[in-house]
Amino acid sequence: MLKEKIKSLAQELKEEVISNRRHLHANPELSYQEFETANFVKQKLEEIGIHKIESKATTGWTALIEGKNPKKKVIALRADMDALPIVEANEVSYKSQKEGVMHACGHDAHTASLLGAAKILHQVRDQFEGTIKLLFQPGEEVAPGGASFMIKDGALENPKPAGIIGQHVMPFIPAGKVGFRQGIYMASADELYLTVKGKGGHGAMPETLIDPVLIASHLIVAMQQVISRASSPKVPSVLSFGRVEALGATNVIPNEVKIQGTFRTLNEEWRATAHKKMLQLAHGLVESMGGELDFEIRKGYPFLQNDPELTARATDAAKEYLGEENVVDLDIWMAAEDFAYYSQEIDGCFYRLGTRNEAKGIVSGVHTPTFDIEEDALEIGAGLMAWLAVSELEKA
Repeated sequence: MLKEKIKSLAQELKEEVISNRRHLHANPELSYQEFETANFVKQKLEEIGIHKIESKATTGWTALIEGKNPKKKVIALRADMDALPIVEANEVSYKSQKEGVMHACGHDAHTASLLGAAKILHQVRDQFEGTIKLLFQPGEEVAPGGASFMIKDGALENPKPAGIIGQHVMPFIPAGKVGFRQGIYMASADELYLTVKGKGGHGAMPETLIDPVLIASHLIVAMQQVISRASSPKVPSVLSFGRVEALGATNVIPNEVKIQGTFRTLNEEWRATAHKKMLQLAHGLVESMGGELDFEIRKGYPFLQNDPELTARATDAAKEYLGEENVVDLDIWMAAEDFAYYSQEIDGCFYRLGTRNEAKGIVSGVHTPTFDIEEDALEIGAGLMAWLAVSELEKA
């Protein structure tokens, strides 16, 4: 039985997948700089015996695993490869060897899992019909997102997949379990850059100044009206400001204040409307207080939508592979992921791989210096991806 064969191979390959993950973890590279990582991935694919490999988006790859009757149906599997500008605090044998760069979001696990799935699928290619397309992409962490460049470079063409499946670690789900959600799952993400300009001077003479700090303070509070009063309570939205820079002193009012933030939502129509309302409110308020405003909204990833039918089939396949008790339902998540670009082009299913182990203290969230994973989860990471791919091909 194919499922049992895949499980057996996943178990056999577990230590190899862990080894690959540790190599990647120790040698992280920032977005769009994944040259060593890309070479490592290609080398591993060629060692497996996969040679239909194409370069995409400079540091990305696509690769094909063809079963019997390869044109019958094509399904894609995706992994991201970039790391984050974070100083790792973990004291482990595979700690990052690059100061200030860390795989703090699990992309090392994603890449290692897909390499493991590729090896499994290559070994069982005579037992399924259709083609599995592998996507190893750069730059998930930095807008506009490596997925957008992969698509522009033809990653979803020649052959065009009927659907795409992506996996992401989840430190809030125990290792051994996975999570799925049909429909809208993750938010769009836009970056906000504001510069409030006034007239600085001595803090003891405010009547002679146009205080950009005071204006910026009013602006940050007033901008929340876009969420609390202009949007429908039925549409989740987040407006957060994480950086405010006013380079004055205790008695010095600066000439300008710089503000950076993020806007996220789950509705593209409201997203466009919110942009207009934020610009209108911000310019009006700042000008009414005597200042000037530069306001740039950098559009990031769209919202991520899991195709209901593909995700339902994948959920059923996961229950068959892991047992129903090990497949959990996910709530909406206001973080963003550039897998959303794929889900806007073809049917997509983005699911979560549980990596938490409280007994070992592996509980930190992603994007933190102490993030790590329970590596036993990588057996599922590789095996389940392979099983989901062949299960979907069988539904042709």
